[in-house]
Amino acid sequence: MPEIQVRKGEPVDRALKRLKTKLEMEGILEEVRRLRAHETPKERSRRKARAAAKRGKIRFRFVPNKPQAAEGASAPTA
Repeated sequence: MPEIQVRKGEPVDRALKRLKTKLEMEGILEEVRRLRAHETPKERSRRKARAAAKRGKIRFRFVPNKPQAAEGASAPTA
């Protein structure tokens, strides 16, 4: 369970905002919402498609592109 330390003199609403942000980043709020009610097969497939798209976007963002010049240099010329 995530927890935060309330700093001395920090407003409670700011500490709550930090807690909500932490819960959102870890996916706990989404899981609670999902488990609260019945999920139809269509909703389940949509959720899984959104998660896969998000993973793909992150993977695409952090994987360096392979150099294109290496492919053309190895081909023999006639």
